[in-house]
Amino acid sequence: MSANSAPTAETEAGKPSGSGLRLPSIPFWVQIVAGLVLGVLLGWLARSQDISWLVTTLDKVGGLFVQLLKLAVAPLVFFAILVSITNLRKVNNAARLATRTLLWFMITSLIAVAIGLAIGLITNPGAGTDLTPKDGAKPESAGSWIDFLTGIVPTDVITPFTELNVLQIVFMAAVAGIAALQLGEKAKPILTLSESVLELLQKALWWVIRLAPIGTVGLIGYAIADYGWDLIGKYATFTADVYIGCALVMFGVYPLLLATVAKVSPLQFFKGAWPAIQLAFVSRSSVGTMPVTQKVTERLGVPKEYASFAVPFGATTKMDGCAAIYPALAAIFIAQIFDVQLGIGDYILIAFVSVIGSAATAGLTGATVMLTLTLSTLGLPLEGVGLLLAIDPILDMMRTATNVAGQALIPVIVSAREKILDHDAYNSATSSPVPDSESVSEPEDAKAPGVPVTV
Repeated sequence: MSANSAPTAETEAGKPSGSGLRLPSIPFWVQIVAGLVLGVLLGWLARSQDISWLVTTLDKVGGLFVQLLKLAVAPLVFFAILVSITNLRKVNNAARLATRTLLWFMITSLIAVAIGLAIGLITNPGAGTDLTPKDGAKPESAGSWIDFLTGIVPTDVITPFTELNVLQIVFMAAVAGIAALQLGEKAKPILTLSESVLELLQKALWWVIRLAPIGTVGLIGYAIADYGWDLIGKYATFTADVYIGCALVMFGVYPLLLATVAKVSPLQFFKGAWPAIQLAFVSRSSVGTMPVTQKVTERLGVPKEYASFAVPFGATTKMDGCAAIYPALAAIFIAQIFDVQLGIGDYILIAFVSVIGSAATAGLTGATVMLTLTLSTLGLPLEGVGLLLAIDPILDMMRTATNVAGQALIPVIVSAREKILDHDAYNSATSSPVPDSESVSEPEDAKAPGVPVTV
């Protein structure tokens, strides 16, 4: 460490600087927890005392936070995917890395959906809820395989951005990235501009992320005020199943893979990935969390060029919580409410949809599209979606945390298997928040010696 870096480190830690004393800042995770507690208290107060203005305020605060996240989604996804694909030109064995990444996405999705099915069959989440088919309502829009396949290609280049069709945005970004690779040096000005725009978007998104504790108060508070504990009680088994299933995947399957396949410390992984996991739990958006996920993945020793491909790719397609555990449990739950018997073939179809159709979740809050895709494939009534919408925000927190943990996990596993993981960086990763000054596109010469920046 150079002599000039010491004062900076002391200042960031809240220690005395040359100009005087600086009060220590409150850790971000403490701010998040405080937001959760305050949100629950305000939600309970608003519901128990029937304070309508407080309910409206909580709704507006939480809604504005989600709206700010969604505002950055379309351009962020486009430029992140475009830049990530073109960054593969800097990586040796790029095709091998991409193939291995996709393969591990599929393997972990199959494991997750199997766990979801097993829990659902053991607990029978739809039994004893007092819910009936008439309690459900058919969604305004539903996913189908025809819509999924034909909807990948947009009719124009504007509509996907205005209607926030992330799957079509990913398609256009992938085409643009591959075309840029083919053009070579001729595309360099476009790539430079794209990287600059991506940096700008990430900087703006950091400002939104800093508002997460306030957004937490609104989101959690409104959920409690609007739904109440009585409604949550009707879905107690199903809610517990989702949380248990996600916990088994995140704290059972993932550590096992890290210890046996990657041969690294699982505890160290969660320590390094914690900033992204906690933000995902609050924001309920894999895409909104993507800049943080990429930074913690790099801090865990994954080469920057590979992480810049794997993380954006995973943020739009790697959904163990929303696209594997949840639709498996939801299908069993809805089938029991509507008294429909599922067979072995149906369970195989659920697994198939979870692995192939996970891109339909698009990294946004909620997994309604994925659920309607699963139900339509099985021939179950789409009115069942309405049964779960009320409880969805509470479920989505744990689902998204699991998604993001998996999105950080796979690059670590692949890097370890391909012997490109920086074990020194991995073992020294901490759970401290990633500051917005720590740029994803940090110049290579600014990195510490020994950290590989090329494969």
